[in-house]
Amino acid sequence: MAKTVSINIPHQLGAAEAKRRLEEGLSQMAGQIPGGDPSRFTQSWAGDTLNFSAAAMGQTINGVVQVLDDHARLDVSLPGLLGMAAGKIKDELSRRGQLLLK
Repeated sequence: MAKTVSINIPHQLGAAEAKRRLEEGLSQMAGQIPGGDPSRFTQSWAGDTLNFSAAAMGQTINGVVQVLDDHARLDVSLPGLLGMAAGKIKDELSRRGQLLLK
């Protein structure tokens, strides 16, 4: 069963700059996922909403990022065994997201 992780990352960049930083940083982050396959990372933007998927440990992670003027909201669906590590994954995503939007 999949587990959904939700994170709010505050920033003071405005939506356009936050979106630019996320576009650059997410592709780099995909290549750093343990057991991940960077060639299976996809992202598509619809306005200020990003839909993405990534392969890790033989499973597919799906997520949505909504970029607002003062924060970004990340919702990630972690399947199977990845869901069991949701707390650690959430902490790491939050840390990396804050670095991107600082």
